[in-house]
Amino acid sequence: MITLTESAIERTRQLLAKNECPGGLRLGVQGGGCSGMSYLFRLDTAPKPKDRVLEFDDIRVYVDPKSYPFLDGLTLDYTESLMESAFVWHNPNAKRSCSCGKSFTV
Repeated sequence: MITLTESAIERTRQLLAKNECPGGLRLGVQGGGCSGMSYLFRLDTAPKPKDRVLEFDDIRVYVDPKSYPFLDGLTLDYTESLMESAFVWHNPNAKRSCSCGKSFTV
């Protein structure tokens, strides 16, 4: 199961409205990054036929079947401070993450 915090839901809602995207948020993983796998995060207009579609209030999240096992248990958060504003990935499947938090090893 993948979870989005209230702050992540609200920020995603803002991004979808700002970009006039009628779809949802695509989460996934791909090879690369300094730790071996990197997170994929983008707005997408519609799910692909084999995607899992998760709903959080009025926000839809699309996850492809190859990425889902790597993200199962993930909590996606959004944080704002004086220093930065960022989505934060809390992934229990990650054995090791890089310092930027955008790539990981399983």
